[in-house]
Amino acid sequence: MIERDLKAVWHPCTQMKDHETLPLIPFKRGEGVWLYDFDGNRYIDAVSSWWVNLFGHANPRINEAINQQTQQLEHAMLAGFTHEPVIDLSERLIEATPKGLNRCFYADNGSSAIEVALKMSYHYFRNTGKPQKKNFINISNSYHGETLGALALSDVGLYRETYEPLLMEMLTAPAPDAFYREKGESWEDYALRQFEHMEKLMAENADNVCAVIVEPLVQCAGHMRMYDPIYLKKLREACDRYNIHLIADEIAVGFGRTGTLFACEQAGISPDFMCLSKGLTAGYLPLSITMTTDDVFEAFYDDFETMKAFLHSHSYTGNPIGCAVARATLDIFRDDNVIESNREKARIMGESVEHLREHPHVGDIRQHGMILAMELVKDKNTMEPFPWQERRGLRVYQHSITREALLRPLGNVTYFMPPYVISEDQIRHLATVATEGIDKATSD
Repeated sequence: MIERDLKAVWHPCTQMKDHETLPLIPFKRGEGVWLYDFDGNRYIDAVSSWWVNLFGHANPRINEAINQQTQQLEHAMLAGFTHEPVIDLSERLIEATPKGLNRCFYADNGSSAIEVALKMSYHYFRNTGKPQKKNFINISNSYHGETLGALALSDVGLYRETYEPLLMEMLTAPAPDAFYREKGESWEDYALRQFEHMEKLMAENADNVCAVIVEPLVQCAGHMRMYDPIYLKKLREACDRYNIHLIADEIAVGFGRTGTLFACEQAGISPDFMCLSKGLTAGYLPLSITMTTDDVFEAFYDDFETMKAFLHSHSYTGNPIGCAVARATLDIFRDDNVIESNREKARIMGESVEHLREHPHVGDIRQHGMILAMELVKDKNTMEPFPWQERRGLRVYQHSITREALLRPLGNVTYFMPPYVISEDQIRHLATVATEGIDKATSD
């Protein structure tokens, strides 16, 4: 099977030559937190299959929702037509998300949701008589996707640098992540200090900036760097002052990952656009939504001849099966007290790795809810990183797969972002495996 794969499949986010020495693992099936290979080995899916799986593999309730929907309607175009799953899901998300997000625009994946928000924001100002507003502000170390617009809004060099000539220019404010705070400085104080740079950038460019985009609380692809909610609160206030939209990229952090259903809740704010995907369908199917306000919607509402309409589409927009899965996801949140249960699991996650704070090569342990990251450093006193070429995080991963765990790293960062059905014993097993792996990875 591996030989067949390597002759036919080009894998994502992969230097394919690695597979000369790093074997692929073919999975046969999944159940709960476990993934099983063809040799009968099993692995805890500690990273939720790229942060999408919320309620375990082969979840019976979600399986049943799919089965029921396929017996009724598998797909129909959403331009000029509608169906019950997309209406019901939209109504429920409007109820669940921060106040004011009253319109749902559907796409296929996270990058597409970002593209929609980018285009809507620009087009809004064009429709309202401010065509000069065409720039965007991001923050350093941010990541918003791989399509060209989403990649332009990102600031992780690993993904962006090769394609720089193809990308529109960004205005970039320094990130508020607490990793770089001064000794003794709180997360909140550092975020407030960093916001001064954002405020200045917004004030100087308000006349030509459409929107600021952020990943609320956690920069996931940016090595799981985290920051205090006060930054979002200050950003919302500044966006209102300068007539700039706020785009909240909750693709990775939404649906309970940070301790609340949506990360923006922790700052008590409502963005102008909220982008959702990944956990929206609990790891089953591609679906994304860009939610926005009535104010934005009404700027496009006119006679067709004015050319104010938002003429953007995807073939599988609002797919009924995807919507049925998303409804089942919301049902589980509603029925199973998931957020409260996660708080206890998050506490156990933090407690289980507390001993690693004393490890000579663990420079930082940080956590927001069900996301916990441990950053390996060469020198703990100076926080000098290991050279990226040494791939220390990969060594942790290579150990983990020998111990029934899948700890795919982000550079020198080992992290837990497991399905919410994980048990206390399984969490503690991950902590043991991570400790063993970190010891092995930093022993020379």
